Amino acid sequence: MTTAALEKSTVPAAHVPSNSGAPAVQTRPPVPGSRPKIILVGFDLGTNKSCVLTGTPGTVDLIVSKVVPTVVGYVKDGIVDGIVAGNRSILFGDDALANLLHVRLLAPLEQGVIAHPEAARDFLQHIRTLVDPSGQAEIRAVVGMPANADEVARDNVRRCAHGVFDRILLIPEPFLAALGYRDDSRVGQPGYIDPVVNSLFIDIGGGTSDLCLVQGYFPTREDQISIPLAGDAMDEILQAEFNRTYPNNGLSRHKVRELKEAHGYVGPSRRPLEVKVIMGGKGRTLELGDILAQAGNTLIDRIYPALTTLIQRASADSVVTLLQNIIVTGGGSQIRGIDTLLQKKLTDDGYESPKVRLAGQDYKRYVALGALKAARAARENQWQVLLG
Repeated sequence: MTTAALEKSTVPAAHVPSNSGAPAVQTRPPVPGSRPKIILVGFDLGTNKSCVLTGTPGTVDLIVSKVVPTVVGYVKDGIVDGIVAGNRSILFGDDALANLLHVRLLAPLEQGVIAHPEAARDFLQHIRTLVDPSGQAEIRAVVGMPANADEVARDNVRRCAHGVFDRILLIPEPFLAALGYRDDSRVGQPGYIDPVVNSLFIDIGGGTSDLCLVQGYFPTREDQISIPLAGDAMDEILQAEFNRTYPNNGLSRHKVRELKEAHGYVGPSRRPLEVKVIMGGKGRTLELGDILAQAGNTLIDRIYPALTTLIQRASADSVVTLLQNIIVTGGGSQIRGIDTLLQKKLTDDGYESPKVRLAGQDYKRYVALGALKAARAARENQWQVLLG
C-alpha cells in the first residue's frame, strides 16, 4: 500500500491508478497541419443520474456542467410523425422520461455497473455530443467507478467508451467524491480537516452504497466496501410494501421513487405521515410512515456494519481524526435523519466523539468535480488511449 500524501489541490500523477489488464497504449494518429483541441471530462456515470463537468488543460474554468438522468429511450415503432420532436429514434435523460408513453426506456446501468452495453454506448455517445458538439476535440475522461468494481466491470466501461472518448482513466468514486468535496482554498489552514488526507466517505447512489477510507492515497480493496443495496433496492422494498398494503395501487416505480425522495427517512416510525396520490384517476391518501421507515432502516442495517468495519481497519494513529470526518454523499444523503442516526449508533457503541456530516445539496457534482481535478493532474503516460 502506498502512503504518499496528496499535494494540495491535485492528485499526484505518480499515484493515478493503472489500468491493469488493459491493452497496450497506442498513439493517436496526428492530423497533418493541426492539433485537436483537448477537453478534459470529469464523469460520474451513475445508475440513476450522471454528472459531467468539463474544462481545458491549464485552466480551472468549467465549460460544461450537467446532471443527466442515466436513461435511454428507444422510440417505439408506429409513433406518428411529429409526436417526438425531430422524429428522433433515440432519446436521452429528461427527454426520454418526458416521453414515457412513446419510448422503451432502458437504464444502461444496474447496481453501479453496465448491464446493457448497447444502451451504455448510446448514452456515452450522447455525453460526448454534450461536451463536444463539433465532434472534433480530443476527449480525455476520468470516470468514477463503484468501490471494489472488478476488472470485468472496468473492462465493460472501456469497451463502451471505445471510439467515444479518446483517453480514459477509471478511479474509485468515493475517492473522487472526497477530492471534489475538498475545499482547496482552505487546505493548510488551521482547523481544516482535509477530507482527502483523512476521512471516511459513504456514497449512497442508485445501484450501490460505497464506503471508503480516504487517507491521502488511492484506496486499495481493503479500504473499500461496496454494498449492492442503495436507492434502487429501497424503491423495490417500497413498491413491494405498497403492493402488500394497498393492493392494485397501480403506482409506477417512477412514482414510488418520487415518494421516497420527497418523504424518505430513517429511524423510528414517523406516523402519521399521510400523502395524497392518484390511483386510477382518483385521489387517495396513503399512510407512509411505517413503509418508509422499513425501507430506510433496511439501508442503515447494511451500511452501519460496513462503516464500523472500515473504522476498525484504520490505523490507531488516524482513527481519532477519522471519526471527526465521516461524510455521507450521493442521493442517499438526502434521506432525512441518516447522518443523525449513524452518529448516534456510533456514539452508543462507544466510539469517541464521532461526527457524521452530509455532503450538502451539491452532492451530485462531487464525484465529477473530483474526476475533473484528477484529469487536470494526470500525466500524459497515465491515460489509456481508446481509438475508434
